[in-house]
Amino acid sequence: MDDELPKIIKKCLKLLEDNIEVLSNMELDLEDRKEDELVSDLKLHQLYDMTDDVSESTKLKRAEFNFMRRKAED
Repeated sequence: MDDELPKIIKKCLKLLEDNIEVLSNMELDLEDRKEDELVSDLKLHQLYDMTDDVSESTKLKRAEFNFMRRKAED
């Protein structure tokens, strides 16, 4: 059983890696549904800031995932 555990973990990591984009898209869709409210009278700089926030959030989530994957491989 002890010999099989690393193989099982590698299979799980591979499965997660293969499906991470699908899972991320599902998460984003769920977040979008919660925040689907129209906001009127936004200025251009506010839209720019919102876009920048989304980009930063995506980068952070990807970095967290990559860190956890590397940590699990060690």
